[in-house]
Amino acid sequence: MAEQDQLTGTVVAVQANFYQVQLDAWEIKLLCTCRSRLKKIGHTVMVGDRVAVIEPDWPDQRGVIAEVFPRDTELDRPPVANANQLVLVFALAQPPLDPMQLSRFLVKAESTGIELCLCLNKQELVSAEESREWEKRLQGWGYSPFLISVETQTGLAELRQQLQDKLTILAGPSGVGKSSLINLLVPQVQLRVGAVSGKLQRGRHTTRHVALFGLPEGGLLADTPGFNQPDLNCNPGELASFFPEARARLAQDSCHFSDCLHREEPNCAVRGDWERYHHYLEFLEDAIAQSKQREQTTDSEASLKVKIKDAGKRSYEPRLERKKYRRNSKRKRNQELQEWRKEIEDAEEI
Repeated sequence: MAEQDQLTGTVVAVQANFYQVQLDAWEIKLLCTCRSRLKKIGHTVMVGDRVAVIEPDWPDQRGVIAEVFPRDTELDRPPVANANQLVLVFALAQPPLDPMQLSRFLVKAESTGIELCLCLNKQELVSAEESREWEKRLQGWGYSPFLISVETQTGLAELRQQLQDKLTILAGPSGVGKSSLINLLVPQVQLRVGAVSGKLQRGRHTTRHVALFGLPEGGLLADTPGFNQPDLNCNPGELASFFPEARARLAQDSCHFSDCLHREEPNCAVRGDWERYHHYLEFLEDAIAQSKQREQTTDSEASLKVKIKDAGKRSYEPRLERKKYRRNSKRKRNQELQEWRKEIEDAEEI
């Protein structure tokens, strides 16, 4: 294949072994497979990857991914490459804003090492005074949130400017209005929106796969299904660095012990009267328990699977033996592919 026939683009969606690639040179998306050489060397293709495409079939809009370019950033959960920032979306009401849940999401987002922005939706459901109180409170945590209302379309200009020309991951718990926000930011894509449960005050995730949507002002937006209860799987000694308040204290002073966990150690610079300190202690216990579990993992323990409940607590139950030689039929795979392509075409026709 001649070098001039090689195309470049961005992977905007992944389904099974098929990849939708937005080409750079044309406003065209090709449905691609991956070159067998890449699979043999164990190179996976992720949403957000910059890739080289060969053998374009223009009538059927198909192609083959021949190369995956080096990544600037890489996340496993959600599986997105080359993200510039992560926008964490929460609601001020319906469901009510839970400080502990918000803190857990913030710590997980901080652990990715990607620039973090906080966005609070449904401002129309609370008073101006309550909005100001939350804004002031979160500034004490080290964050300056965007206060918006998708319902009344207020406060979106600053958010659009923040998203411009960047690949942004949109994350947060269910029911906070992420799909509605995407529908507003990217008018040509209309996602299904789920209602909030009246009893539990939680929503249901309506996004089935990670996908990138092109923003009219430039940039890409990644919706992330399943990211509704983040796992704080980190080294206990690193946890404090994911709290801006703790980082600020350590910047002014240092702890007496280099391996200080900021609990009962003497001359600790972090321990003290700051609002989220009890969040830190609870997350630390969880991180220590997970660390011990990893150290004590044996073949028998590998047969257990972890379940994370609503409060973020872990439980373990036996892992069912996988069925050997289980593989979907070719007919089933083709049917799934056709359904996926129809979803894409329907969204683009709106």
